[in-house]
Amino acid sequence: MKTYWNTTGKLSHLTEWEPNCWIQVTCPTEDDQRELEERFNIPDYFISDISDTDERARYEYDDGWMLIILRIPYVKEIRSRTPYTTVPLGIIHKRDVTITVCFYETNMMLDFVSFHQKRGVGFIDNVDLTFRLFLSSAVWYLKRLKQINALIEKAKHNLDHTVNNESLIGLSRLQDSLTYFNTSIRGNENLLQKLKFKLQVDELDDDLIEDVNIEMTQARETTAIYSNILESTMDTYSSIINNNMNTVMRTLTSVTIILMIPTLVTSMFGMNLINGMESAPFGFVIALIISVLVSAITWAFLRYKRLL
Repeated sequence: MKTYWNTTGKLSHLTEWEPNCWIQVTCPTEDDQRELEERFNIPDYFISDISDTDERARYEYDDGWMLIILRIPYVKEIRSRTPYTTVPLGIIHKRDVTITVCFYETNMMLDFVSFHQKRGVGFIDNVDLTFRLFLSSAVWYLKRLKQINALIEKAKHNLDHTVNNESLIGLSRLQDSLTYFNTSIRGNENLLQKLKFKLQVDELDDDLIEDVNIEMTQARETTAIYSNILESTMDTYSSIINNNMNTVMRTLTSVTIILMIPTLVTSMFGMNLINGMESAPFGFVIALIISVLVSAITWAFLRYKRLL
């Protein structure tokens, strides 16, 4: 889907392309990709790179085109193995052509457009648009990190009552999400530092870049904090599970020892050997008393040693 935006003065919708407008392409079809390549002569390999979910954050020049890939946060379906991840956003500039391409519909881009429409302001130039997309991505990383932290606290609350596989698996998937976030944020930071010297930056852009740096740093540090907390939590519950397993095994072993004593006593008196109790009228009762007495002594000893 293609949307044309007039960025002069106020962000407004256009019915067709005009020079210096912003072309927003979301979930492009084959026809959209063909038009970008044939009408605007965008390098076909770059469109393919944007479609690759694992493409790293980077920039390059090709035949006058400034080609940028920015990693932005994306929320998958609830049943996905990794609910929070990142996807590439392509930013393409050349003279009077400014295009963004994303193969996923993200809340970030919807909010980005809505925010600037409500403010009633557009963008000074394509450089301003680029750095504002960087700023928006950093803000949305922080929003998603807050949601991840809420899910971590919920899982911890459930594990405090009952240690179950579902909550542990959920924590493991959130750990994967934090790893994706950390890698993407670091890649965006490195990309931002390089673009400062490659794009024509003025004083307003310098202030904007400083804001982006602050938000990116906060997002990276928050990701590291949550990742450390989550790792520590997983280690703690892993130790709890191992301790519970050791307690169960110790209890079962102690019970086995206690139950083995009556078997040992009755086996001794049940052998086909002379033991002095063959003709005793209370032989069975005596064997039973000995079994119970020795078992009780063993039970008391194990309790004393805190093995039961």
